[in-house]
Amino acid sequence: MRLHRRDVIKGLAALGPATATGRVWAAPKADGRLLIVFLRGAYDAANIVIPVSSSFYYAARPTLAIPRPDPASGTNSPATAPASLNSALPLDSDWGLHPALRQTIFPLYAKAQVAFVPFAGTDDVTRSHFETQDTIELGQNIDGERNFRSGFMARLAAALTGVRPIAFTDQAPLIFQGGEAIPNIAINMVGKSAIDERQAQLITSMYDGLPVATSVREGFRVRDGVYNALSDHMMDASRGAVSPKGFELSARRIGRLMREQFNLAFVEVGGWDTHVNQGGATGYLADRIAELGRGLTGFMEEIGPGWSDTVVVVISEFGRTFRENGNRGTDHGHGSVYWVLGGGIKGGRIAGEQTPVDEAHLFQNRDYPVLTDYRALLGGLLARMYGFDRASLEKIFPATRPADINLL
Repeated sequence: MRLHRRDVIKGLAALGPATATGRVWAAPKADGRLLIVFLRGAYDAANIVIPVSSSFYYAARPTLAIPRPDPASGTNSPATAPASLNSALPLDSDWGLHPALRQTIFPLYAKAQVAFVPFAGTDDVTRSHFETQDTIELGQNIDGERNFRSGFMARLAAALTGVRPIAFTDQAPLIFQGGEAIPNIAINMVGKSAIDERQAQLITSMYDGLPVATSVREGFRVRDGVYNALSDHMMDASRGAVSPKGFELSARRIGRLMREQFNLAFVEVGGWDTHVNQGGATGYLADRIAELGRGLTGFMEEIGPGWSDTVVVVISEFGRTFRENGNRGTDHGHGSVYWVLGGGIKGGRIAGEQTPVDEAHLFQNRDYPVLTDYRALLGGLLARMYGFDRASLEKIFPATRPADINLL
């Protein structure tokens, strides 16, 4: 394949440095770690954080509904979890958790290290994956003109000092567009780049004396540093055996890198568009959510003591239809349930504004409504994490009033 100069510049820009000489840093300082996990494809939140007190839920999902918690369990303690492996795990009197998260997220909830925010999402009602994903990543006022060169995590990075951002994606994501170049790398990388050390030196020499020379050198440095960290970890964990696939391993790699190098990160996890044969307590969605749970707990284990000042936010572009469809699946919806995890959060609860889960309170007679706007939720978290004032938050999420729901 022929290597074009413009492609090299474009590719290395994505691996460019998180800081540059002459940058004027803004307060406050990025002392903690923040990871945004984007579940692309719109996960079925109602079958993961389950409205177990709602008779309408069980009527609307005759084949998909998760059975109510075993009354004998009585509490949300893993030690007294329901005897039935297919029953929901009790979170409180109104909500339960999917049984596939019994060994992972449920114990963290009992330790008050996970909070769930139902009825969360955007004011985008297109029900289009691409449109709503863009809405979230941009973090801009939906009624205004969109600037596709200004993602909200890029604006966040610009507002912090000591920030070391990275995107664990194949390509630089929209959420980090704008401002200075942010390194991105596919976290499932198992082999070194096609550009070897000799070629890297030749490419670097091409730009000696040009303004982009520093970015090119730093791009290769970041690439090699991340590769070496991942390779060392794979050898340590597997003792030379072939590494397992899936998000669990990827999340452990992310945890290792964020423990040692980065403190602001974004990762995307696909496979949540469940129109057909979604499954209930077992099946396709159950397998995916179990993998996610193992990944998040693996990330926590790799972070180690740093978990106390780490915050993880799990989001999705929208929820799914509350009623199951004729194919034993669910279709594109509106409101969702977001997760907030961390060693220092005020978890062990269902947070944010709530409404009865019944037919009368559905949005457009089909979906969860959105009562907590995602920008307001994240704005409130950022204010708590970094001490942002209203003026600073306005630059990250324009025309948004932050919602402080006491998660930190």
